[in-house]
Amino acid sequence: MNVEDFNYYLPPSLIAQYPPSQRGRSRLMVLRRDQQSIEHRVFEEIPNLLTPGDLLVLNDTRVLPVRLIGKKESGGRVELLLIPSENGRKGEYEALMKGSKRLRPGAQIQFTEEFSAEIKEVKDGRARVTFLGSCDPMEMIKKIGHIPLPPYIKRKDEPMDKERYQTVYAEKDGSMAAPTAGLHFTPSLLQTLKRSGVQVTYLTLHIGIGTFSPVKVKNLEDHHMEAEWVEISKKTALEVQNTKQRGGRVIAVGTTTTRALESFANGTGGLRSGREMTTLFIYPPFRFRVIDGLITNFHLPKSTLLMLVSAFTGQAFLMRAYQEAIEKRYRFYSYGDAMLIL
Repeated sequence: MNVEDFNYYLPPSLIAQYPPSQRGRSRLMVLRRDQQSIEHRVFEEIPNLLTPGDLLVLNDTRVLPVRLIGKKESGGRVELLLIPSENGRKGEYEALMKGSKRLRPGAQIQFTEEFSAEIKEVKDGRARVTFLGSCDPMEMIKKIGHIPLPPYIKRKDEPMDKERYQTVYAEKDGSMAAPTAGLHFTPSLLQTLKRSGVQVTYLTLHIGIGTFSPVKVKNLEDHHMEAEWVEISKKTALEVQNTKQRGGRVIAVGTTTTRALESFANGTGGLRSGREMTTLFIYPPFRFRVIDGLITNFHLPKSTLLMLVSAFTGQAFLMRAYQEAIEKRYRFYSYGDAMLIL
């Protein structure tokens, strides 16, 4: 397929720059694939739209404040965007750099009097850096780092972003972006779902730079996703298997959860457990082996996330839904409104 098949025009005014005043108060578009129908609800109605026996699967990764601002030895400003790595050595990271002109291996970047980094290698627009000093690097990153808001949010990060650009169930450090479909859930909403008979379980996919890298090729078949780290427990795998066997639906919360589940599909309708990297790129036509429903946000034109959702809904139906969302002035992208696809 051609990348241009997934293009659309979005008025900039519809790109959400802030989250809703209260978590969970977003609008919700409901797509029913069998009827090709579109409904307009609010996210708090989710318990009325799911069925007892459904299994909701969420990604419990935690966003790290991996945007660091420091100074070169010459005094100039430099910004690092760290790429978390499950396999990286302690204190050493791959990073994207801004303000890094003429920086070479051996150069140092000062963040505080007691915390600095040394550039070890520069290659293909990325740097390998090592943190110096007696401080624990991760503790310092959490202390001085900024939340890495997506570039389409045209403002500086604010204190509230440390809470709102994080799901309420985030547990395992490792992402450079939030699994944004999960931002709509509140503790009380999750409790309501459980009381209504909907089961809830978790997996982990640490979101890296690959999820947001633009597709630069013309044909989708030529695009390759960067590896992202996934962990699925035996408990979660068993819950998915049991749900399938009793005829319940597996509802993935987000494209990251979808990629994790489909990457670990065992070929017999179930799910294997374990830890490994995934490079799975989902685009039409793709045969989904695990998920029966999807909760997601509205995604950027020509993005791999939009392609994944298109594979699940059908491209024409999704593009029609997006045009209706634009007409009805839904809020788009990370801090925007949500979509439930059944």
